[in-house]
Amino acid sequence: MAQDTLKERTARGLLWGGLSNTLMQLLGALFGLALMRLLTPADWGKVAMLGIFATLASTLQESGFTAALCNRKEPTDNDYNSVFWVNLMVSGGLYVFLWFMAPYIARFYNDPELTYLARFLFLGFLLSGMGTVQRAYLFGHLMVRETGICNITAMVLSNSLGVLLAYNGFAYWGIVAQQVTFVLFVQLLSWYFSSWRPSLKIDLGPAREMFTFSSKLLLTNIFRNLYDQAFNVLLGKWFGHRQTGIYSTARKWDDMATNIINGMVNNVAQPTLAQVATEPGHYVHVFRKMLRFISFICFPAMLGLATIAREFILLAGGEKWAESGQVLSLLCIYGAFVPVTTLYSNLTISRAHSGVNMACTVGQCLAVWAGLLALHLLGYGMYPMIGFFIALNILWLGVWQWWAKRLIGMRWRWVAMDTLPFLGFTVGVLALTWWVTQPIANLWLLMSARIVLATVLYAGIMWASGARIMREAMGYLLHRGR
Repeated sequence: MAQDTLKERTARGLLWGGLSNTLMQLLGALFGLALMRLLTPADWGKVAMLGIFATLASTLQESGFTAALCNRKEPTDNDYNSVFWVNLMVSGGLYVFLWFMAPYIARFYNDPELTYLARFLFLGFLLSGMGTVQRAYLFGHLMVRETGICNITAMVLSNSLGVLLAYNGFAYWGIVAQQVTFVLFVQLLSWYFSSWRPSLKIDLGPAREMFTFSSKLLLTNIFRNLYDQAFNVLLGKWFGHRQTGIYSTARKWDDMATNIINGMVNNVAQPTLAQVATEPGHYVHVFRKMLRFISFICFPAMLGLATIAREFILLAGGEKWAESGQVLSLLCIYGAFVPVTTLYSNLTISRAHSGVNMACTVGQCLAVWAGLLALHLLGYGMYPMIGFFIALNILWLGVWQWWAKRLIGMRWRWVAMDTLPFLGFTVGVLALTWWVTQPIANLWLLMSARIVLATVLYAGIMWASGARIMREAMGYLLHRGR
């Protein structure tokens, strides 16, 4: 009965996570299209160059406590209160530090305007520190619907403000205002939906105790952010605002598409896997089912996006963004494997092996930075760097799988059985679709034809081949997943 309850909760979490993340990405796409029309690649690049400092500060502020609280079977009020006050003190101290560091950041990029832009952008992580515990409460209780409402509402309000400012000539300030107000609205709504409230009875003991576990996650997340932001930093330093904007915009669209699946995984994977951690056989079964679901959805979605990236970007932003279409088509190959990496990462955390998660992430980050620096020193440009980035990320899955085999006995043969059929069918369908639609000249017609034909072919093949994961997904959507 407990397993049935877990199955229903996981199914609801996946469904609500999928719906809310899909709506989030659709809204983000609509607002993103408006901003692309109003702004230039240089505007986007100016903000992207600051991303690494804001995300690192936010990571230091959160310090891995969300996962640490979730891993406790029944966190107490004192646990939550301790984490709340630690987060508040850390975020305040970091903001003061970065306020004084802003001129040096601007000097690094040789752009004095970044001083004031940075000081405003960094307000985001200061605000985030006020709602970390509330978000952890929603996350730990699998309140995916409420989390979705928070994010969607904040998305609409903050992006409306960003578009309004951009339309009235505030350029890149519109992007920064959108990012800061999004964080503000998420925190306010998280407080509304969470029943927990802080008290002035401050005991930092539980936070210190949890930091033994969360410190490894903190270091992991620092290196993950360094890894995610490598291109924005290095392109900003070497090639300037425009090239950074071209890459960061393509990466934004790639991340937006990937996050539909990745958000579903993050919402339910760790809480679900943690609850079956003491049942080895059932754990492997749950993990493999999640892996099949990710492969079934992500390969056709992301590789399909790669085939229409050029047309999409040209229709969305015009010729000034044409190069972003080329970059996006390449990044989608990387994006197809991101949710798989996320699932493996959640595996190590749910097994209380945050050290393994840290080692894999740190190694991957160092390899990316070393490779990009070496390619630059050898005189290579952006495209060889992107090719290296994609290849490394796919090959690094072998490192994650090696650990999965050690931790839960996940065999390489099972991974091949759960992923390669979906990848093979996807490549075949997209190759046929590309060949059939090649003569079409009109961009709208070409993009629409490729989407419809690929969707029909893939769904038909999956149904005809008896893919169990497709029938189960349809059952949940039709309220038959029992």
